[in-house]
Amino acid sequence: MTKKIKKEIKKEKTVKSVNNNIRSSVRKLNPILREIVGKKVDLAIRDLEFSEKRITKDIRKTISSAVANAENNFQYDIDKLVIKEAYCGKKITMKRFRPRAKGRAAPILKPYSSVTIILSEANKMEGHGTKS
Repeated sequence: MTKKIKKEIKKEKTVKSVNNNIRSSVRKLNPILREIVGKKVDLAIRDLEFSEKRITKDIRKTISSAVANAENNFQYDIDKLVIKEAYCGKKITMKRFRPRAKGRAAPILKPYSSVTIILSEANKMEGHGTKS
């Protein structure tokens, strides 16, 4: 007879915040989100504050919401919070038409996205390529 070995699952302290219906395409959001992953929350917010992109304001609001969730719901230390994951997904696309010459019409696509930010409370980030 064999014993079933129970593996201890190490629970990481993570907090999630989702911002649905951001008025921007995934293609414009992805580079911004990739550069903030692995950074501490205060550094990420500071970097987004000095970015010239319009959409960084919405990303900052999402990060601030995740920090507020961590502080109020789970009593985590804000200074130790690190952005573990940041990704975006495609939502609806509004379709509009613009009049053109000779009675034609040209389509205008207005894409929407959703941004998900996952924070974790960690003393050290594991793995290579982490940012402080």
